[in-house]
Amino acid sequence: MGEEAVDGRGGPAVDLAGAEIRGDMEAGNPPIFLPRQPAAPPLLALDIGGTLIKLVYTASCCGAGGAELRFAKFERRRLQECFQFIRAEGLLGCNGGTRASRENMTLKATGGGAYKFADDFREKLGVCLDKLDEMDSVVSGANFLLQNIPGAAFTHMNGQRHPINVSPNNLFPYLLVNIGSGVSILKVTGNRKFERVTGTHIGGGTMFGLAKLLTGCKSYDEFLQLSQKGDNFVLDLIVKDICGELVCQKQGLSTSTLASSFGKVITSKKKLTDYKPEDLASTLLSAFTYNIAQIAFLVASLLGLRRVFFGGSYIRGHKSTMENISYAIDFWISVSLGWQDLNICGLSSIRSQSQMQAVFLRHEGYLGALGALMSYGDCSGENFTLEEEPQHESAPVDGTSADEENDSNIFPYLLVNIGSGVSMIEVIGKGKFERIIGSHLGGGTILGLARLLTGCSSYEEFLELSQRGNNLTVDLTVGDIYGEEGYPKIGLPASTTAASFGKVNSSKLSEYKVEDLAAALLNSFSYNIGQIAYFVANLSGLKRIFFRGAYVCGHEKTMDKISRSLKYWSKGEVQTTFLCHEGFLGTLGAFWSYENMGIDGLAAHEVIREVLLGAPYTGQFPSLPATQQDNGEHNSLEGEVESLRHDNTMLKAEVERLQRENAELRAKLARPDEASIL
Repeated sequence: MGEEAVDGRGGPAVDLAGAEIRGDMEAGNPPIFLPRQPAAPPLLALDIGGTLIKLVYTASCCGAGGAELRFAKFERRRLQECFQFIRAEGLLGCNGGTRASRENMTLKATGGGAYKFADDFREKLGVCLDKLDEMDSVVSGANFLLQNIPGAAFTHMNGQRHPINVSPNNLFPYLLVNIGSGVSILKVTGNRKFERVTGTHIGGGTMFGLAKLLTGCKSYDEFLQLSQKGDNFVLDLIVKDICGELVCQKQGLSTSTLASSFGKVITSKKKLTDYKPEDLASTLLSAFTYNIAQIAFLVASLLGLRRVFFGGSYIRGHKSTMENISYAIDFWISVSLGWQDLNICGLSSIRSQSQMQAVFLRHEGYLGALGALMSYGDCSGENFTLEEEPQHESAPVDGTSADEENDSNIFPYLLVNIGSGVSMIEVIGKGKFERIIGSHLGGGTILGLARLLTGCSSYEEFLELSQRGNNLTVDLTVGDIYGEEGYPKIGLPASTTAASFGKVNSSKLSEYKVEDLAAALLNSFSYNIGQIAYFVANLSGLKRIFFRGAYVCGHEKTMDKISRSLKYWSKGEVQTTFLCHEGFLGTLGAFWSYENMGIDGLAAHEVIREVLLGAPYTGQFPSLPATQQDNGEHNSLEGEVESLRHDNTMLKAEVERLQRENAELRAKLARPDEASIL
């Protein structure tokens, strides 16, 4: 093609015919060859996110015909280095402009920083930014790779990449999980159609923020390198620590199943400085990658989707990150296949389809910038279609009416037990219940991290600290990224948390108030528990959720956070109630015993132990040498014994308390006059 590609308005366009990846296929971001694209004028597009600036630009192929798409990134705080790079690469001739007409030059840009730093680009480079919607650009970039670049998609298991063929004719619909500072989850139904179905504030910014505070690392790549050499078993509580090997064998449970991330810290006398940075990094990576994968699995199940693509700048082609996500998706698939007797429509739909897989994309961190670059060739002038979710009226979620709740119609409901980990049990009748799922981010995670970050000695002390703290000093909000108007197109106000701990810039823990760190921890994990509980209840078709457990009941602020989370995610459609140690007292006075709720068997069976369990295998990639693992087991044996003794004492006390409570409640229900006063 001898003529310059142009769009419908006379500007340069991107010619994608014959596009392919060239160079080392295992390299992080190899160039993409465009055989029919003119090398001049160069095209440049930017994605200016919460922590990184990503650039995609065209360049000549060393005298050969065509052009290459090349990739570069800079930390957002190093904006001046980005400006120098643009000048050095001669990219200021973008869009056919000249120095004489610099005031008319525009660069395509997306991300919140496109608004925040527009004046800097005008002052330092003399160019204007054509600001493009971030979600539009991310979807456009993903579709570009999947429809035009052979080998762009692959799976990753057991340390190996396996390319997969994606037919452009059979691509949609799919789920796109974009892991940036926070996580956005999009349902893509066509080239110009998508819906942001949900997201989570626990993303890459959370991992990196906590990694700075716990390990002192200066960059995310340094954090990833540390995690490769660490052992999360040093800090994580696993099934064997709670039940012992014999019980695991009896119950058919893997001894290496993760029960509570950072759960061992609770009973340890070690301080933060006593732990290796490598072990802390490994624990952080497994904790949050598993959580992201679980949420992605639940959302895909709800939507009946089997294609789940993972992108975003925090994956970076990192083997352990991809290995953890892949393993977790496979773990939840295997768990769902075991729920044959449960009437969970969403999971049944997954079983009826081809098996869900975690699929990754090359250049996954540049989806937004790629989509922005594609807009140079967009001559349609049309906007992407953001498909709206059905709107629901808001309703109170913390109470239930006396007419609604009685002994016969309370079932079915979801019981969420928040112990060191989180267990979710579907109760369908008296004595009829089954544990269906769990989360490793529970009370043990909150208290474990709180002890490391604040030095608190108890959960009560942690809650007192959180009452006096301000999470906004460390949490990144939508307003911090997009400005005071927030992101109205997808319904995110400026006050919405985009990334817990995403505002942490310093690696010096002493620079942050312990009260603010405690407030951020409580916000982060209580909202996460509420979100997962909502997804599970939705999958099961349940409208009632009851919460219990030592880490929630009787703690007003914890209950308030979970209630707010459920109200937000369910739009008021799910009723949220808490079972406290004095029994269950409904908002308007309906009073049940555990027997009437159908869960008196909890006190008599192994369920008390099992409710703490429930997340993927914790093995890291690659495995540590056997000698190191053996030494680690020997060194932690004393701590494990102490942990087991502590857990046994707590479980015995819990059983005794439940039995006393059951007797008291039966006695009260047997006296009608007294019961009516209640």
